[in-house]
Amino acid sequence: MPEVIFPGPEGRLEGRFNPGPRPRAPVAMILHPHPQGGGTMNNRIVQSLYQTFVRRGFATLRFNFRGVGKSQGTFDNGIGELSDAASALDWVQSIHPEAQTTWIAGFSFGAWIGMQLLMRRPEIKGFISIAPPANMYDFTFLAPCPSSGIIIQGDSDEVVTPGAVQKLVDKLRTQRHITIHHDTIPGANHFFADEMPELMKSVDDYLDMRLSGDR
Repeated sequence: MPEVIFPGPEGRLEGRFNPGPRPRAPVAMILHPHPQGGGTMNNRIVQSLYQTFVRRGFATLRFNFRGVGKSQGTFDNGIGELSDAASALDWVQSIHPEAQTTWIAGFSFGAWIGMQLLMRRPEIKGFISIAPPANMYDFTFLAPCPSSGIIIQGDSDEVVTPGAVQKLVDKLRTQRHITIHHDTIPGANHFFADEMPELMKSVDDYLDMRLSGDR
């Protein structure tokens, strides 16, 4: 997985990029958890999501937000990180301008950033949000949510309360023209410490369902 450095709003951003196997390959971008909680693109959930999309033939990018690893800049409470994500998606699209579809996947803080990005980028056709921090951040910007996707939550999450995520799911499900899937992983904490196989099965089952018509 080649290391890449590309321009961001506050300087260079560091990532890992796997080019698509064909010019019209779909694009996927993976966003990591909170930088001030130790979140990086090497988080194991981020890496697993990355590998899943690579296996499916996507041009796949994971990268470090500003101030993390070799990425320049300093933490900006989500505002700058959203700009980082937009720049990162621009960069991937410059390599794959004919991409047939674009997906975004994020874990925790990364899920919050990813769902803001899909409001701004109509080419994003699907999302995977793992433990979106609905009890910490305002998600009312999803009005209306433009894309179908899946929200996955551990029922023993000690950081993001399952009840707050359920409220978010219920609200999104009132919207027309999109379908929100919601999986709860029994016994899983915020980091899915012992439930990675169950988490990734949920992701893969959802992608199997969504992508079956794209082939």
